[in-house]
Amino acid sequence: MLKISNVSRRFGDKLAVDGVSLEIPQGQMVGIIGRSGAGKSTLLRMINRLADVSSGYIEYNGVKTSELRGQELRNWQRDCAMIFQQFNLVPRLDVITNVMLGGLNGRNPVLNLLQLFSVDEQMLALKALERLDIAATAMQWAQTLSGGQQQRVAIARALMQNPRMILADEPIASLDPRNAQIVMDSLRDINADGITVITNLHTLDTARAYCERIIGMAAGRVVFDGTPDELTTDVARTLYGADGLKEAFSEAMTSTAIAPITPPVVTARAH
Repeated sequence: MLKISNVSRRFGDKLAVDGVSLEIPQGQMVGIIGRSGAGKSTLLRMINRLADVSSGYIEYNGVKTSELRGQELRNWQRDCAMIFQQFNLVPRLDVITNVMLGGLNGRNPVLNLLQLFSVDEQMLALKALERLDIAATAMQWAQTLSGGQQQRVAIARALMQNPRMILADEPIASLDPRNAQIVMDSLRDINADGITVITNLHTLDTARAYCERIIGMAAGRVVFDGTPDELTTDVARTLYGADGLKEAFSEAMTSTAIAPITPPVVTARAH
């Protein structure tokens, strides 16, 4: 269970996240939606501890992760893997090495520096790449891959951490519709193994199609928390405003027209 209790984050005079409280059971697939600047990315970064809370606290299974330091913090960041919109791969390293870098925490620093990996680590990396249907690219430089392929490599790298939770910050924002579907299918497949997936999403159709729970943020606050069926046009208007709502739906319809996404049957699971 991830518990976020009255968490706020300030950047100078700006309150980016304002008193957010949430409980997310293990194994849920959660989509966070809202306009740019709503606080979505800041919230994920606080969960992963790339940013510290200004007030409140975050805990996981009774441990206050917002207060961890040193090796305990590094262990949490291993258990709570992060996937970014920009992929964050090393362009001049091959794909398999990029994936194996996901397991650096806990290894001998000298081995990390020399980029020496065991046969077992190489096999785990290949297995992760196979799961993402991208093993054929293992020996290519990362910079030679398409955006969609690079994002799948980033997901494989996250799997090398053997995480309990994956946070994905706008993972499909820079992808074409077909690759966006592949990436979201991959995250849903990972979630089916019981790994919690929390992802920031821009388009409403994607959130409805893939997430069993949707959290809507506006001005740093949670203003909606419910199922896809409860995400009505009126709720979306509250989140995006009239102009933003038109943009969100027009992008959703454009994506659907180019590469139709068949919504899976989503049923809430008991946790």
